[in-house]
Amino acid sequence: MADGGEHAERPWTTLSSTPVYRNRWISVREDVVRLPDGRTTIYGVVTGAPAVGVLPFLDDDTVLLIRQWRYVVRRATWEMPTGGVHPGETLEAAAQRELGEETGHRAGRFERIGGFDSSKSVLDETAHLFVARDLAPAPARTRDETEFIRVQPFPFAEVLRMVEAGAITDAMTIAAVLFTARRTRREL
Repeated sequence: MADGGEHAERPWTTLSSTPVYRNRWISVREDVVRLPDGRTTIYGVVTGAPAVGVLPFLDDDTVLLIRQWRYVVRRATWEMPTGGVHPGETLEAAAQRELGEETGHRAGRFERIGGFDSSKSVLDETAHLFVARDLAPAPARTRDETEFIRVQPFPFAEVLRMVEAGAITDAMTIAAVLFTARRTRREL
């Protein structure tokens, strides 16, 4: 069998798509697709709304992280505020909303620092990353009913060490911290 390299850039063709499940956060479908070499296969796809992540800086050297229990990984994690973009909401408005809901702060300015596909194999979700600066306390916002969050300030250098040591495992937070460290020319 050939290595398949000649088909690496060729798109797959969707022959049919069947919805399997939907809730307010995700939908799941099963597609039948034709591969570039002519064979067919079944492909499962989970679709989520675009996501935003916000790395909030209290000052030039201090960031806010949140800690919460994450059901899927069965442990509490340190991470930055993250969440889905609501229909009709801009990315920046979603970032501001998530920041307010999860930390009780509002940003005076946002800087978009990057983005990535959360999982290129089964999850159709794009993550958009922001740094938030000029924070000010915001009026209390209602959190999602599944969120029980602790907010804590950390020196950015410590957060970078937490990423390097594997103490922070959330992909959006890791990417935002490393993008920010690189942009500010901090040593990795």
